[in-house]
Amino acid sequence: MTKKKRANKICELLKLSYPEAVCQLNADTPFQLLVATRLSAQCTDARVNLVTPALFEKYPSENEMAEAPVEDIENLIHSCGFYHGKARDLIGMAQAVRDVHKGTLPDTIEELTKLPGVGRKTANLIVGDVYKKPAVVADTHVIRITNLLGLTDSKDPKKVEMQLKKILKPEESNDFCHRIVLHGRAVCIARRPKCTECILKDVCKSGKEPK
Repeated sequence: MTKKKRANKICELLKLSYPEAVCQLNADTPFQLLVATRLSAQCTDARVNLVTPALFEKYPSENEMAEAPVEDIENLIHSCGFYHGKARDLIGMAQAVRDVHKGTLPDTIEELTKLPGVGRKTANLIVGDVYKKPAVVADTHVIRITNLLGLTDSKDPKKVEMQLKKILKPEESNDFCHRIVLHGRAVCIARRPKCTECILKDVCKSGKEPK
């Protein structure tokens, strides 16, 4: 079976277990999703979702956040880790969205990655979830599990992104990434995967046989 055929099969199997392919970060606006995704770097989505309600209540849009004191942002996001750098990035991206892009997030990877603190993972999420364009979010779950499945062979996020773009149907790529994240949390858990329960066990290159 070619990688493309295996990728198509995996997409169909994942749909059975995770029919609702949605981002796990809570946000009411595109800008809030951008902020939440930046906060999720080296932090769990669950933790981010605990932090953002108070943050967004005080600074709901780029207009308010652009004028926020950095110390106040740091205090609000402290538990997300790396809060000094993240706070500076949030204010910087808010200023850029307000002043350069007139309140509308860019819709391309190239323009989004010019914003402070925005890498390809964040940019792909915005392009895919906000603008509904084909995108591949190569987060830690996607990198780890697609390597195990034999769809990719790198730990480098950009390389994994490009490898997946070659084998996934464009219209399936966004949902595929969301479903892989859900699968990584529920079944293909790092260090203790539930291989015998996995819906992908027959197409996985690394599945563990039951003892």
